[in-house]
Amino acid sequence: MESQVTSNNNDIFSFAGEVMIPQAPPGFRSGFIGIVGRPNVGKSTLMNQLIGQKIAITSPVAQTTRNRLRGILTTKEAQLIFVDTPGIHKPHHQLGEVLVQNAKIAIESVDVVLFVVDATTICGAGDRYIADLLSRSNTPVILGLNKIDQQTADSLDIDESYTQLANDYQWQTVKFSAKTGTGLGELQQLLIQNVEPGPYYYPPDLVTDQPERFIMGELIREQILLLTREEIPHSVAISIDKVEETTTITRVLATIHVERDSQKGILIGKGGSMLKAVGSSAREQIQKLIAGKVYLELFVKVQPKWRQSRIRLAELGYRVEE
Repeated sequence: MESQVTSNNNDIFSFAGEVMIPQAPPGFRSGFIGIVGRPNVGKSTLMNQLIGQKIAITSPVAQTTRNRLRGILTTKEAQLIFVDTPGIHKPHHQLGEVLVQNAKIAIESVDVVLFVVDATTICGAGDRYIADLLSRSNTPVILGLNKIDQQTADSLDIDESYTQLANDYQWQTVKFSAKTGTGLGELQQLLIQNVEPGPYYYPPDLVTDQPERFIMGELIREQILLLTREEIPHSVAISIDKVEETTTITRVLATIHVERDSQKGILIGKGGSMLKAVGSSAREQIQKLIAGKVYLELFVKVQPKWRQSRIRLAELGYRVEE
């Protein structure tokens, strides 16, 4: 079962199973926005807030995002396609190298880069590394200070450190909270101003270009990260093995891949308690995604050192993007 597009817009119609895209009105703007930054600065939360629907998983654990996930925001005046990239960091394994390489590719393939930083911590070496990387590209950059809802009275030095960074590269800045939504209207308008006049790239009602199977797998992985935290950090991948849809229920069979037997034991838990908890929470999220009843069955499989193997990575859907 792949994503389906439905619409009440009379200008959109189906022909031979394909959704036709309407012609944009005069003055309409559109473009691709790359969301980049260090791990765990709130990039996925921001994209979910902007498009008004959860398509990217969030977690207190750094390096949650693995694939370049596109979220689509369409207003009367513009269509913004957000590319949520993995946090840029020093890679420690083959998976990390693939993720960082994909983030770098995204910088060159978008119209505007939104460089998201954590406004509760002073500008550090990781931020300056990304800034230097962005300065080598011709892509326009907007510096976004996230988490302003968590700032305190002594945050002036933090703001000044990012103001200096923006001044060094002559970047525009905007402050917001992805969690509460404060400042997102200003951010949205700034992004629209920075993209060129253009067409609809996607049907106006579409919020992501990712198939439902991919989102299902991400929702399962999110619950694993939330429930196991540091015990199962990033050595987990999900494959959706089977989706059967009937008029009353959708049956989903999925495999959780880990690297060690000890991780398998943690994921299953005593008497299967952890796997049951993961399945129950993930099922609730998937039901929201498809707006219907779901039966979810999970299996756990050990795949030694899968993050170090390009073959294993490719089998699980992690490839360096073109």
